[in-house]
Amino acid sequence: MSLTIYPAIDMRGGKCVRLLQGDYDQETVYGDSPFEMAKSFAATGAEWIHMVDLDGAKDGKRVNDRFVIEAAQNLDAKVQIGGGIRTEEDILHYLENGVDRVIIGSIAVSNPEFAIEMIQKYGAKIAVGIDAKNGYVATHGWLDTSSVKAVELGKRFADAGAETFIFTDIATDGTLAGPNIDAVCEMAEVTGKNVIASGGVSSLADLQAIASKGISGAIVGKALYENRFTLKEALEEVGVK
Repeated sequence: MSLTIYPAIDMRGGKCVRLLQGDYDQETVYGDSPFEMAKSFAATGAEWIHMVDLDGAKDGKRVNDRFVIEAAQNLDAKVQIGGGIRTEEDILHYLENGVDRVIIGSIAVSNPEFAIEMIQKYGAKIAVGIDAKNGYVATHGWLDTSSVKAVELGKRFADAGAETFIFTDIATDGTLAGPNIDAVCEMAEVTGKNVIASGGVSSLADLQAIASKGISGAIVGKALYENRFTLKEALEEVGVK
């Protein structure tokens, strides 16, 4: 089995950072230029690059969008963006400037009717980001936990036509402790759609385990920045050929 590898660039204050379990007070800076990081991933052969506007997720508005658009317009790789996307204007801002996929997260919980409208209007250009803490959806940069079960939200949007889900288990994100494969598989089973695993990947063996379950993709962040393995190795081992 093979899966799509999504090297991740989390942006805060115009820099490339990683948070531990979504905690804004536990930040590590890995680079001063999101575009240069994206450029290096694209040069290595990444088909997709996953970008997150952490400032946007927290503030509820676009903050680091210029870096996303710069990457989308100047690199061969496709770009998907999440964080701070609350309106149709936000979605169009990215899609009209070359971004291939926009991830809606917090707004999917607070305004599911709007999310469904966007899914039905823009189709495969929209992905639903579901971030879970103990099985329940977390929103607004993971600062709030809702009373909505992650799998129930997934099924609702799958029934509405969503084709791609990005599932993050907050307990494992940024920990290099291994992904919560059971939770990812449950989301894939309930939705019957493409699910991209996010959080906890620490080794090529983790990626192989995800691929063996038929999951469509995996987001890799800290493991790359901490040199647990290279993007080239990941693409060669389990990447889509």
